[in-house]
Amino acid sequence: MLPGAVFPPKGSAGSRERVILLPESLPSSGLTPSRSLRYTVLFIALLAGFITPFDGSAVNIALPSISDEFHMDAVSLSWISTAYLLAAAIFLVPFGRIADIYGRKRVFLYGIAVFTIASLLVTMVPTTALLILARTLQGFGGALIYGTSIAILTSVFPPHERGKALGIYVTAVFVGLMAGPLLGGLLTDYFGWRSIFFVNIPLGIIACLLIVTKLDGEWAESAGESFDFTGSILYALALIALMYGFSEVPGTTGLALIPAGLILGAVFVWYEMRAPSPVLDMHLFTSNRVFTFSNLAALINYSATYAVTFLLSLDLQYTKDFSPEYAGLVLIIQPAAMALVSPVAGRLSDRIDPQIVASSGMGLGAIGLFLLSFLSLSTPLWYIVICLIIFGAGLGLFSSPNINAIMSAVEKRQYGVASGMNGTMRVIGQMLSMGIAMMIFALVLGRVEITPEFYPEFLTSLRYAFYLFTALSVLGIGASLMRAKKPA
Repeated sequence: MLPGAVFPPKGSAGSRERVILLPESLPSSGLTPSRSLRYTVLFIALLAGFITPFDGSAVNIALPSISDEFHMDAVSLSWISTAYLLAAAIFLVPFGRIADIYGRKRVFLYGIAVFTIASLLVTMVPTTALLILARTLQGFGGALIYGTSIAILTSVFPPHERGKALGIYVTAVFVGLMAGPLLGGLLTDYFGWRSIFFVNIPLGIIACLLIVTKLDGEWAESAGESFDFTGSILYALALIALMYGFSEVPGTTGLALIPAGLILGAVFVWYEMRAPSPVLDMHLFTSNRVFTFSNLAALINYSATYAVTFLLSLDLQYTKDFSPEYAGLVLIIQPAAMALVSPVAGRLSDRIDPQIVASSGMGLGAIGLFLLSFLSLSTPLWYIVICLIIFGAGLGLFSSPNINAIMSAVEKRQYGVASGMNGTMRVIGQMLSMGIAMMIFALVLGRVEITPEFYPEFLTSLRYAFYLFTALSVLGIGASLMRAKKPA
């Protein structure tokens, strides 16, 4: 019996159901994934882990150039990032579950393929509406990647090496974040904003070819179980209502949609608690304290941090009059600090309680956010650099230990859902972060282009955002510390 092979069940050669046998699903066999397989999976995950954050951070640098071409106001401009995040958040949990049932490798491959095709489409859009539609398709592909990459990594690496592997993976994410502002700024300056999306295409093609030619077998520990369509629809409607509501405040549409989204979210939780085969097993939260508070900490952390690069990119290019290239060089400091700290944090989480490392990181990030709340027209560059170093180091300390805590808190058959949930907390947090920024822009700045006469209102919006993000980070520290198991 070969590791990674697919066999029909005994006595049912003509059946369409398949039993998928892999080393990691046979703990009693003594078989373990080979070193070659482990590091092939890691390399493919690194490619995928690079292109999605690269795309997001590069887009943030290009936003003023996109605004110039399409004459977009601040709220509409926010939708270029938010449409991607909303689509990713909607499909992450459902496709994490689908990956557990039908195969993580297959879903991972489809995700990279869709993301690559959507990146090509973005380079050809003639209107704002089509740009946002193409970004939505990119978000769908990103959801398939987020919901499976960490699950596959966790499946092939043994527990004593998992923190190191996740640390390397998170480093690739941070390198993507780091390369985005730098390359995005250079490409936007010299070749136009559309050129940044061409970077995704060759990397996506390489990743697809490696998956098809190098990865045998499949990962599907929940094969044969049913899929929850009703729960998936409720989940999607709740997120759409919330995010569109954020962009429409203080109008009546926004004030109606936000509570509607919260009600739909509550209905989703109620339904999932009773569904025989839920898309999201809510019992993971009710019976697993570490899983619950690790995910809550991730949600709060990303809600408090993601929009920072978006806001600073606008600040540097508008009020400081930096070119996209120069703004990218400044913003690269944050992910550089994250990339340096993350591998160390991952190794530390293999040796000491991940909550200690993660909570320290969130505290450091809160300090960086508070310092950014003092930005003004005359803020010197050195001050922004120091803030970014502190903020980036905090994020680096938080991320990989928190992922390690989440994935180590569940059984192997739940890796896809846990991975999808970790990605969902990240993307929903990022989405809420952008939603907060959109809401503050709508309330303080209004639907106007960011021009010199509106710089005072723009800077006021930034200060309010950083005050709120700091408060969220303080709450996140509490959630992170509460994940410790209660003594017997």
